[in-house]
Amino acid sequence: MSDDRSSTPPARNWMDKLFGAFSGDSEDLNSRDELMAFLRDSTGRLKLDQDALTIIEGALHISDKQVREILIPRSRVVAITLDQTSDGYLPLIQETGHSRYPVIGDNIDDVKGILLVKDLLPLLLQSRQQREVFTLDSVLRPAMFIPESKRLNSLLKEFRDTHNHMAVVVDEYGGTAGIITIEDILEQIVGDIEDEHDSDGDEDIRSLDDGGFAVRALTSIDDFNERFATTFADDEFDTLGGLLMRRFGHLPRRGEQTRLGGWHFTVLNADNRRIRLLDVRQDEDSQPGDSH
Repeated sequence: MSDDRSSTPPARNWMDKLFGAFSGDSEDLNSRDELMAFLRDSTGRLKLDQDALTIIEGALHISDKQVREILIPRSRVVAITLDQTSDGYLPLIQETGHSRYPVIGDNIDDVKGILLVKDLLPLLLQSRQQREVFTLDSVLRPAMFIPESKRLNSLLKEFRDTHNHMAVVVDEYGGTAGIITIEDILEQIVGDIEDEHDSDGDEDIRSLDDGGFAVRALTSIDDFNERFATTFADDEFDTLGGLLMRRFGHLPRRGEQTRLGGWHFTVLNADNRRIRLLDVRQDEDSQPGDSH
């Protein structure tokens, strides 16, 4: 008598499912939910804390996300023009504090390469006359160009293989849609990473040179009301981020905008769990204290 079990394929073990879940194969979409359920049910036996579970879940979800969902949009890209002198770009670097900058030609759609600030260190030892003849193209690194549709897990692997930390994102017409860094992807996995977009120290509200404000999403509504003479209600939410989450109706991505009570809010930084940093500006047609 034949054994019916011989015609039944063996059950896939958890290592197979784990590989499939991280690879993003469509047939393994259910495996991710099964894996997370298994891990949550086994936290005690496997000695996993909540932070470890959050990181695993974040790593699983980046295979579902595309670059367009978390990129820094072109309107917020800080770029240096190729023909600028050191007197032009050094103050910009000092003010913004980034470690890498796209270098452009005629406009943001004409990216010539990437400048690593550390490559400018030899300038410190040069005379002013030597700095005046120095050209940026002598230290430019090749730019990495990627489509908006590229998946984050694939880009993370490419960053690792090529040792790049920044990529220029192009749209379907070949124009620059924005930029993305390896840190942007890692934040989708591990959450908060202090970076150049964050306010310094414990300062929750920081004035910007163009008249706006960089505000931490964890700023209490009371503190925001006191600073800007607004009257946002705090009976349901304690923080500005919580208030805006209800306004958006979903967890917003970087670059998403909304208006509330005569104020304009733009998400500068967010991970896969919460809003982190906001650009806040008063609408031109509103009056101070107008929050109704």
